[in-house]
Amino acid sequence: MDNLQSALPGRGRLRVSVVGRGTAWPVDGADVRITPRLGEGAVIEELTTDSSGQTDTVTLPAPPLDYSLAPPGSKPYAEYDLEISAPGFDTVRIEAAQVLPDTGGIQNVQLSEQVGPTVQTTTITVPPNTLWGSFPPKVPEDEVKPLPDAGGFVVLPEPVIPEFIIVHAGAPSNASAPNYWVPFRDYIKNVGCCEIYATWPTATIRANILAILSFTLNRVYTEWYRSRGYDFTITNSTAYDHAFSYGRNLYQEVSLVVDEIFTNYITRPGIRQPLLTQYCDGNQVQCPGWMTQWGSKNLGDQGYDTMDILRNFYGYDIYLMTAEEVEGVPSSFPGEVLHVGSTGAAVRTIQSQLNAIARAYPALPTLAVDGVYGQDTRAAVEAFQRIFNLNISGMVDFSTWYAISKTYVAVTRMAELV
Repeated sequence: MDNLQSALPGRGRLRVSVVGRGTAWPVDGADVRITPRLGEGAVIEELTTDSSGQTDTVTLPAPPLDYSLAPPGSKPYAEYDLEISAPGFDTVRIEAAQVLPDTGGIQNVQLSEQVGPTVQTTTITVPPNTLWGSFPPKVPEDEVKPLPDAGGFVVLPEPVIPEFIIVHAGAPSNASAPNYWVPFRDYIKNVGCCEIYATWPTATIRANILAILSFTLNRVYTEWYRSRGYDFTITNSTAYDHAFSYGRNLYQEVSLVVDEIFTNYITRPGIRQPLLTQYCDGNQVQCPGWMTQWGSKNLGDQGYDTMDILRNFYGYDIYLMTAEEVEGVPSSFPGEVLHVGSTGAAVRTIQSQLNAIARAYPALPTLAVDGVYGQDTRAAVEAFQRIFNLNISGMVDFSTWYAISKTYVAVTRMAELV
């Protein structure tokens, strides 16, 4: 451990969350063993999940912060192997989980129930971040797409946020590659953590997430792949779409931004669809007319806000639109933050949903469903925010409302979250 700390003088944080596959219910008492890929290979942390399926947050050695703040000279993140096991479940091994300095890492894990006398092990290997690894340049496409012709494909009046994205883990023509059903927000978080660094300025992170959101919603709205006979929404080929790494760890700094803005997208006057906002790194690959990731980071360092960063690359006529409908949620955000003193139907909705979630997460207190936002409701909201890595405010804002809704749907209908 001393040699590891000498080689990696930075510090990053990691927390592991374990649920049952197909249930979304937390797994209490799962064992987590963490081993560095650099060094002697000895286990440096052994953790156990609590009744919420959560481990304590551990601090792990990481490279110096400066490595992630300029185009690569040295790898900016440390890599760790994690082994997660629990009685009655098969084991999951995650190789090369990435830990950045000064960030909060979240490793979500799904364990399958053991079938038969032998414990099976599934291994997930996390590929390099696209800013560090070698990936093919993106194939240029028009930012506004022709809409699919009639023939079973329905063009909606306005873009909506889908409940799931079906991700094809390969090039479109690779028929043998698997498809993953991924909740929309989880997909955007995953792509963000694959393609930028969580150590960057918040305005830069927001600009890149908005570009990822707009690109993805363009694929959804135009039925780009389905109208061509494919059975998926998007691919993880960086030549065509965005990097997506099944099972990788996320960063709280990226996750919080996605939760705040996931219904927004970029467009231009007179255009109904989200723009296909392509970008490149600006270091290994140049792309005139598109955003460059390192260029967006430099503008963030200079104090540019999110829209100024985007307009610097995509033009000053772009603006943000908000998708009014989020599929798969029982009810939409009421438009105002709920807090102590709030009353009415929206408060009753939150109280009822938190009670349902509490059946799976016993750390949450049970509430009277009376439509009055008192101190008990505030305490339950704070507990939820703590478990699910949200800003702990005790108030139900936009991101907390949809996080509660997503969890409620997951634990009550036992949908398989991939």
